[in-house]
Amino acid sequence: MKHRLALVALVVRDYDEAVAFYRDRLGFEVVEDTPLGEAKRWVVVRPPGSDGCALLLARAVGPEQEAAIGNQSGGRVFLFLHTDDIARDHRRLVGQDVRIVRPPEVQPWGTVLVFADLHGNLWDLIQPATPGPIRS
Repeated sequence: MKHRLALVALVVRDYDEAVAFYRDRLGFEVVEDTPLGEAKRWVVVRPPGSDGCALLLARAVGPEQEAAIGNQSGGRVFLFLHTDDIARDHRRLVGQDVRIVRPPEVQPWGTVLVFADLHGNLWDLIQPATPGPIRS
């Protein structure tokens, strides 16, 4: 049996605001944006050139989901994005006014920086030292 993680749901305040952030500021591609009726949409974005796991942008409905916006992991780094050129991507993030929480730092397993998305969820951007298992 073979499995793969296909989507991770990310609770957002507004579909259009989230699409604009991920597409325009992070350079992600919009894989799907399908209306589902009653202001609900199926919105999937993923990093450029990726065929792996993608994000399902899920608009918060009700107080419980609204409380999770920007804090889906209790303040810990939530998502991990690999890159082949962290210096290039760092410049892009800064140029797009993405909040850098921790600048690039060399670790034995690679170089990592921490940034926040539009709602404050924390991401690790990692350029692995060598191809292999994901670490953070």
